[in-house]
Formats: sequence, C-alpha cells, structure tokens
Amino acid sequence: MRVLVGGGTGFVGGAVTQLLRSRGHEVTHLSRRPGPGRISWDELARCGLPPCEAVLNVAGENVLNPFRRWDDSFRREVVASRVETTKALAKAIAEADRPPRAWVVVTGVGYYRPSPTAKYTEESPGGDFDFFSRLVTAWEAAAKIPGDRTRQVVVRSGVVLGRAGGLLSQLLWPFWLGLGGPVGTGLQPFPWIHARDAAGLLCHALETEGVHGVLNGVSPASPATCNADFARALGVALGRPAWLPLPAWTVRGVLGPERAVLVLEGQRVEPRRTLESGYRFQFPELPAALRDALS
Repeated sequence: MRVLVGGGTGFVGGAVTQLLRSRGHEVTHLSRRPGPGRISWDELARCGLPPCEAVLNVAGENVLNPFRRWDDSFRREVVASRVETTKALAKAIAEADRPPRAWVVVTGVGYYRPSPTAKYTEESPGGDFDFFSRLVTAWEAAAKIPGDRTRQVVVRSGVVLGRAGGLLSQLLWPFWLGLGGPVGTGLQPFPWIHARDAAGLLCHALETEGVHGVLNGVSPASPATCNADFARALGVALGRPAWLPLPAWTVRGVLGPERAVLVLEGQRVEPRRTLESGYRFQFPELPAALRDALS
C-alpha cells in the first residue's frame, strides 16, 4: 500500500514510517524540506494528491516547546501546523480523481474537559471550553471529507512515551539529576501511550477496513494513572529519586497560564472503541512501557 504521511519526519511520524515500511508499505512524506521520498506542501497545493491508497497526518508544532514563548505568533503556528495542514490534505483527497481508501488524522485528548474524576470514551462530548479544546474541534472539523469514498479515522492521542522525542525526552535530565517528581498536586490524570503503540494503532487504523470514526490513542491503564504515578514509575525505571515536586506557580510562570493547563490538569480517557476495533496494546501497563522506552 502506498501511504502519504504529513509530519512523517517528526517523533511519532518517524515511528509510524518505520513500522509501515517494515510491513511492506511504500511511504512518501509531505515536508517543507525537499529530499528523496518527499513531496512539498506547495507541490500538494499545485498538483493535488499523488497516487496513494492511504493518507495519514501527524503534523503539528510541539506545543510544549521549551524554547518558544507562548504568544500570539506561536499560537498561530500551533493552529496552522495542525488545522491548515489537515485542511490541505482533506481538500486534496476530496478533489482526487482516485481518492485513497483510508484517511487518518491524529489529534489530541485535549478535546475532553480536564477533570480529576470524569472518565471519557470516544462518544463523550468535548470541545469549546479552552484554547486546546477549540483547537482539536477545529482540527477534526478540517479533517472531514464529504461522502463515503474514503474511510475516515481520527485518533485522539494522549502523551506519547518514547526516548526519541516528546515529553519523556525533556524529562530525562531532570530525573537523572535527582530533580524529578510530581508536577503541581500530582493528582491530575496523565493520559499516555507508548510510542510503539501509537505507531501500531495508526497502522491498524490505516490497514483495517472496518475501522472508522474516533479512536482514543491511550493505554488501557491510562484512566488509572495520575501525574504522581508517572513520576514514581519514571524514577523507578531510571533508578533515581522522584520526590521533588514542581510547584504549579513555577509551571505557570515558565509556560504561561494557558499552556500550563496541559501539564497541571488532565483527562481520564478510556480506549473503548480502540479495543473494540481489535487493536491489542503491546504496552498496556506503565512500568513496562517506561522500561522499554528507556532501554
């Protein structure tokens, strides 16, 4: 199967590209940088969709980029990197003479309202209560294609755990230095998924004809995991102490109040439809997931 991947050179994109190629699929990346096996976003706009059987979009600027200040310019970048890229791909698919069989886009569990107690499945309501919920709502709306010629799947991902990027790569040095611990109260839910399961679920969505609609991209153990649980498990996996809390006011000062919500609050998300679709997690439990991610 020929698969066109937006954001294929990033953390999750790289993992799913490697898995797709190992399973015999031909992968082409959409990228701002030219190179072998890539086409540019400008070329997509000019020439339309290249021949392919499936399209996947995992593009998106890192919201928690520690080197970027949370200002209007960065907000626009965050929105454009998700909503506009998705809109461009959806338009190309809708206008294609021979559209792909599958169209998969990765969004986020920020769609659901943060809560220490509520549990969310794929059918739960969300959207329109803060910047990130509105972002996901607009993102998923941009992905919609009229008609039923192409099977459409949205994967709402939690925090992806892998050494090659994402949150875990940012936490390694503080934890190695003995400066790790819970953030804020530590009681906030921590929705997570191992990078290999993130890639596996996306391949499952692309390859399995009966899969459609929304899937929650979180581990089955995720609803029972809080931030303090994650900090303790990471400390054990590294053989380092994890008792030093990071005060909420520090997080707000560094990230800004709007972005700090991603770290100080969370959602208990269940992968109900994901499991019903037939996907079987390689790393359903946090300790084993962290040991593998750090190995």
